[in-house]
Amino acid sequence: MTETMRAFVLTGHGGIDKLVYYNDWQKPTADAGGALVRVLACGLNNTDINTRVGWYSKNVTGATDSAANADAADDDATWGGAPVALPRIQGADVCGIVESVGSESDQHLIGKRVLIDTWLRDWEDPLNLTKTGYFGSECNGGYAEYCTVDCRNVHPIDCPLSHAELATFATSYSTAEGMLNRASVVAGDTVLITGASGGVGSALIQLAQRRGAKTIALCGEAKADAVRALNPLAILPRQPDDLARSIKEATGLENVSVVADVVGGSIFPQLIEALARGGRYVCSGAIAGPIVDLDLRTFYLNNLSFFGSTILRPGTFADLVGYIAAGEVKPLLAATYPLEKLHDAQKAFVKKAHTGNIVVEVGE
Repeated sequence: MTETMRAFVLTGHGGIDKLVYYNDWQKPTADAGGALVRVLACGLNNTDINTRVGWYSKNVTGATDSAANADAADDDATWGGAPVALPRIQGADVCGIVESVGSESDQHLIGKRVLIDTWLRDWEDPLNLTKTGYFGSECNGGYAEYCTVDCRNVHPIDCPLSHAELATFATSYSTAEGMLNRASVVAGDTVLITGASGGVGSALIQLAQRRGAKTIALCGEAKADAVRALNPLAILPRQPDDLARSIKEATGLENVSVVADVVGGSIFPQLIEALARGGRYVCSGAIAGPIVDLDLRTFYLNNLSFFGSTILRPGTFADLVGYIAAGEVKPLLAATYPLEKLHDAQKAFVKKAHTGNIVVEVGE
């Protein structure tokens, strides 16, 4: 008989009911160059939810939320603008144990606790952005007892952190590191960070400070204490009446050299006005809304540079694993749920009442 496993499966674009739990889903088998990973824990991320509700569709112009977007079109409802193959097991942020590997894989991986690099590449053309995919989107991911992936995406990790803590890193922290790479953040920069209490935002604070940059965090008052523990230079309200004035009052600075934005929406014009001449704006999300107002005179007269950041350059994830193992960044684990409670976990995630990341625990 075919071996089976527990899994949550996305069956279509829509509400939470499109995620269906099975206790008899077929267990995958690694190909010659792959690894079979027994999933211990898998973190939640915005990509999974945005894909489920269809938010990536260009027909959708509002903020991300927990409800399905009726205007979404199936042919562009995923991050890459192409239809996702359904049914699909989502979940990118896997911490697991390598159970077996294919005939052409590194046999030494067997038995190792690992993290999975979320970016799928054509390894014969790894810099080609059009040949990339995302774990849990263009292939099955970690909301299941087992998953498979190319062995070159598997990174052993040796550290005292728990499985759930390790499952907070992959998407949020690699996204943050990718943003900082795109904006060439270095010591001496001052980085203004939106959504600072979220997974990417809290990672941006840590990773920017690791580079020697100063950080200014925007977050809601209820989450300020948790963000303060990350030691930003200042914490400002999520929607200040006058952002430039708030920055000066809190720090004495006239402006910032970098804005790292995952929010977008109505605050966008103030973010751009807060940049110094020659400043850099980098974006990897738009949870408050993707359609923004831009005065092109501010953009070109101030010699600003804008960067979109999604696909990571090769080596970024390996760098992150090194930071984790060395204790240079710390996890922010907001809550854990058993795999069977993924619906509850996603409902909590979209409420945005937490700081850090939420994780489903799958195995031991």
